[in-house]
Amino acid sequence: MIAMKLGEGEAIVDVQIATEHDDVLFTTANGQSIRFPVPDVRVFTGRTSMGVRGIALEDGDAVISLSILRHVDATGDERAAYLKRASAVRRGLNEEPEEAVDAEPETEEATGAIELGELRYVELSAAEQFVLTISERGFGKRTSSYEYRTTGRGGKGIVAMDNRERDGTLRAKIGRLVGSFPVEEQDQLVLVTDGGQLIRCGVSEISIKGRKTRGVIVFSTADDERVVSVERLSEEGEENGE
Repeated sequence: MIAMKLGEGEAIVDVQIATEHDDVLFTTANGQSIRFPVPDVRVFTGRTSMGVRGIALEDGDAVISLSILRHVDATGDERAAYLKRASAVRRGLNEEPEEAVDAEPETEEATGAIELGELRYVELSAAEQFVLTISERGFGKRTSSYEYRTTGRGGKGIVAMDNRERDGTLRAKIGRLVGSFPVEEQDQLVLVTDGGQLIRCGVSEISIKGRKTRGVIVFSTADDERVVSVERLSEEGEENGE
């Protein structure tokens, strides 16, 4: 059966089950992302409709992932304060410098620094998710879901990973993005290249970095090799022998 009416040259990227209490996260190959509430996508009466626009794409860009995140009611000030404190806690545990986080306060309602109460900090910590992002040259990172602010659908989005060269023109060093999805600390990852190479690593081995950063090298690829697939192996799957 037809699941969705597609225009010429279009293809379905993913299908997910969501509730009205969730958010949608789109990520593109050129490193843009957009997060908006599920209710922003109206329910269509027929399977053969084209749907509504989730993100406005630049020429040559394409959506590479659709993820579902838990919706959390938090102001820009609260998210910025939480990220600052959580970053300091992680920095103390790891005893190594961490790249700055960015809750984009300059573009939303955040007006200045606030101090979170202990109860609110614990609430936000319990609801926090981490989004893994991987590029075709093997760069990757985990980023707090609070760095992906919720907006209306249909916009150009915000930076999910800095996959440009330092002069801001080329993406040869970092590569386009090939995967972006929520992960858990206990998960395992499998990355495969177009040259037939494979690597498996734990999510816990991948650093937590700011949304606008490029991350760290997860898979050292050859000059003519690219990561083409990244898959998450959940803890539940391991226990079931899958």
